[in-house]
Amino acid sequence: MTAKAIDRFEFERALWSQAVLRVAGVDEAGRGPLAGPVVAAAVILPPSWAQSGLPAGLAGLNDSKQLTEAQREKYYAWLTACAEIEYGIALVDAGVIDEINILQATHRAMNEALGRLSPLPPHALVDGRPVKTLRVPQTAIVKGDARSYSIAAASVLAKVTRDRLMLAYAAQFPEYGFAEHKGYGTAKHLAAIARHGACAIHRKTFAPLKPAEPKLF
Repeated sequence: MTAKAIDRFEFERALWSQAVLRVAGVDEAGRGPLAGPVVAAAVILPPSWAQSGLPAGLAGLNDSKQLTEAQREKYYAWLTACAEIEYGIALVDAGVIDEINILQATHRAMNEALGRLSPLPPHALVDGRPVKTLRVPQTAIVKGDARSYSIAAASVLAKVTRDRLMLAYAAQFPEYGFAEHKGYGTAKHLAAIARHGACAIHRKTFAPLKPAEPKLF
């Protein structure tokens, strides 16, 4: 018995059938790292794809974490060049993350990405849990980046944008190895922080960068 294929247009199709034609998939990259911005993207795919299916250039589109860097770059180029696709990308930098916390920063980036779509879409599909502050009505989908092509597309745009930024920061702050780990808390990154301290793009409120609270005896 073969496993049933996932319909990655299931959620979009339900909305398209109700004449909600501009459905934005929303996802983020960079919630967990110790350095760099959090990046969000919002992507609207054309409803005509409900009948025609995904174009050949996007065959294999999936959650960005399941793709190689070369695949992500290929899909990024395709998505951003396609005249039928609307997209918005936004970021919130480490300084603001430290001010308002990573959850609020992530939600701000999502709202700013949606705000780059004109007019605002009437509905969004969001990866993960509901976002209380989202500026449009939403459907939250756990593991949505593997269940919705719109969210998968947003995950690719967010991830590639963030990785490119971290490569630029790697040239600016070569001692931390950002090109390799993209700001995540790898052993090499932690060793570099121990050796050099934090730089301008580190999130100072994240352990192990946050100063330890003095113990009360």
